[in-house]
Amino acid sequence: MPPASDVVAIVKAHQITHIRLYDADPHMLKALAGSGIEVTVGVTNEEVLGIGESASAAAAWINKNVAAYMPSTNITAIAVGSEVLTSVPHAAPVLVTAMNNLHKALVAADLNFQVKVSTPQSMDIIPKPFPPSTATFNSSWNSTIYQLLQFLKNTNSYYMLNAYPYYGYTNGNGIFPIDYALFKPLPSVKQIVDPNTLFHYNSMFDAMVDATYYSMDALNFSVIPIVVTETGWPWQGGSNEPDATVENAETFINKLIQRVSNNSGPPSQPTIPINTYIYELFNEDKRPGPISEKNWGLLFTNGTAVFPLSLGGPSQITGNSTAVFCVAKDDASEDKLRDGINWACGQGQANCSAIQSGQPCYLPNNIKNHASYAYNDYYQKMHTVGGTCDFDGTATTTTIDPSKFAQVFSSLCSY
Repeated sequence: MPPASDVVAIVKAHQITHIRLYDADPHMLKALAGSGIEVTVGVTNEEVLGIGESASAAAAWINKNVAAYMPSTNITAIAVGSEVLTSVPHAAPVLVTAMNNLHKALVAADLNFQVKVSTPQSMDIIPKPFPPSTATFNSSWNSTIYQLLQFLKNTNSYYMLNAYPYYGYTNGNGIFPIDYALFKPLPSVKQIVDPNTLFHYNSMFDAMVDATYYSMDALNFSVIPIVVTETGWPWQGGSNEPDATVENAETFINKLIQRVSNNSGPPSQPTIPINTYIYELFNEDKRPGPISEKNWGLLFTNGTAVFPLSLGGPSQITGNSTAVFCVAKDDASEDKLRDGINWACGQGQANCSAIQSGQPCYLPNNIKNHASYAYNDYYQKMHTVGGTCDFDGTATTTTIDPSKFAQVFSSLCSY
């Protein structure tokens, strides 16, 4: 992971205005100060029991992880645990008590109007999400979910939902077409319609959100807004995960952004926008399980996007018609160029393997050629997040693709 200050710079460069942390990492919370970015902090599953059993533990948690950083860090929500009912069911009996204890601590610190308390739940607590109109929560959790909804209503908070059409599709035994999971239009003969309400569902995402609204309604709670705290699509998988591809991930994420940006709700609640967090910013290469589990990240750790992204909303899909390259100046001194190469290939994290001896871009073996390669590799990765083409005055930008000059670069070597 890049240092916290770099993560914040990357988040800003991509015009991301809200971020969810899975813990209350002090480096991240410090680095987010003054950024204006809205932050959801997380109580980890391991912490839920202690906070549920002790009001003083809850107060200490709020003082250490919330009050200490506000108002300069714009903390607006606390996610208590992650899918507690399905992932740590033994903590379920104290989940709502933990939320109450945290809320009371916020009241005592006069922060309860700025900071909402909720808890992200998986779609797995709704055994039959289709058709949405007959969806209900798993009855074995009824008393906990009833207490949870009562708490959300009383504190004017919202229901946090983790909704994954990727799993709805891959675990769905072929009931639904992949286009439905990817927000793609369906032919008229294959429309997905709820037989009871006759509502048309253009995407599995909308159906999942609506199934949750109907499940709340079945317990007589109307219109507690839903925020989707996780959704996404993996862009790489094992040989048994054919749907985890860059193409599908790009389609899902960009169509999701378009869908959410129109500020409408699902068919049963058209006026409530579906605020949504995309899972996730970076890959988790050490996560156990199938290959897809490691590959949900939108960005590489140098700040570049895995695939073209339109995070700023539909109007900000960027495309450069004129490519710009960063090359070494003709009159630069060899010593300075050496320093520039060392920085670009080291701290600058350029990939310089191609200019090593025996590799495609090693020839012609001169400092200027190697510097141009290293400078440009760095610049292409970093210019969108503030990287410059200067290198102590030894570099300049050009719109002429240097790899087109056959006398300088072998045909295998491209910028």
